[in-house]
Amino acid sequence: MSFPLFSLCFGSFHEYPLFVSQYHDLIYGHYPKPRWNTGFYGSTTRQDRVSSLSGSPKVVNVDDFGAKGNGQDDSKAFELAWKEACSSSKAMILVPKGRTYYLKSITFSGPCRSPLTLKIDGIIKASPRMSDYDHDRRHWLKFEGVDNFVVEGNGIINGNGKKWWQNSCKVNKELPCRRAPTAVTFYQCINLVVANLKLENAQQMHLTFQKCTNVQALNLRVVAPENSPNTDGIHVTETQNVIIKNCVIGTGDDCISIVSGSRNVRAMDITCGPGHGISIGSLGAGNSEAEVSNIRVDRALISGTSNGVRIKTWQNSAVKVSNVVYKNIRGTSASDDAIRFDCSKSSPCQDISMLGVHLVRQGDDVATASCENVRLKNRWKVYPQCSS
Repeated sequence: MSFPLFSLCFGSFHEYPLFVSQYHDLIYGHYPKPRWNTGFYGSTTRQDRVSSLSGSPKVVNVDDFGAKGNGQDDSKAFELAWKEACSSSKAMILVPKGRTYYLKSITFSGPCRSPLTLKIDGIIKASPRMSDYDHDRRHWLKFEGVDNFVVEGNGIINGNGKKWWQNSCKVNKELPCRRAPTAVTFYQCINLVVANLKLENAQQMHLTFQKCTNVQALNLRVVAPENSPNTDGIHVTETQNVIIKNCVIGTGDDCISIVSGSRNVRAMDITCGPGHGISIGSLGAGNSEAEVSNIRVDRALISGTSNGVRIKTWQNSAVKVSNVVYKNIRGTSASDDAIRFDCSKSSPCQDISMLGVHLVRQGDDVATASCENVRLKNRWKVYPQCSS
């Protein structure tokens, strides 16, 4: 599988897939034949590659490794199933439908022997015991260094976050501020597809891509209560070449957040709300350097978010935000500032384009746009207009 090649202006996409698993066609349909001049198969011939990809994968069912789905901890069974599949040639881990599997904090590590699929048809739910995260309060399910990886199915990943929200300093000001786990983290993964799943009620962020390359997040539904703290839907950090498509996201924080070191990110056909909107930043805290470039948000429906679209960089930081396009954005804002660009005076946001953006204020108030230190490249049919 390969991923879209991004031009600087996002003018076109060219896709030449390498087949990660037998579920590739299920997710993508029929694409052009692959070209083989690049890829992850070493020096084998094309005939060898096609032969190695024929036939069905080895199915590794978590139930066969002791998972019960009866309310008890199934972490060990999932770890054993992962070890078996990761060391096998052409394997698929199956989480069967009809059961709910409770898991503690787990890291699933690569590299794996060959392309791997995790098919989630059942429900994976986080352990309700906060003590189960004492060794890692930042992550619940973490996939690290797993390349050529598909995670898909008709199932649910439930972060069981209510207890974490109740113990958040944002909810109860008398409590100390402590970290809560991100529900699903992909760290240093290359060639990754996450598709067709529902993620709900994360302890903190729902889905994070960190230091990854070539990512597709497709047909996802991400939901949490509007008052749940820090429950971003999809968070992209230090990651390049990303497509987020056909996703419905409504949480207590950003629907999509794109932060430091991320480039070539395209979000399209997005339904967002409730939440904080679609955000770039915050960036550059502590005068740090960062770069976010080549971002496109196209065809988004935004409903009742605190901001519609937002860029935020810390003043006096060396952050560079450039080449951002907002196109075909419609919807409502729950605050006056439907558009909010707060960029650093020392490093203004560059080449920001807004094409066909129409955001109104909920109720009878008038929506406004707050635009500080931003250099707009193109504007066409935009409401509300930036005053700067």
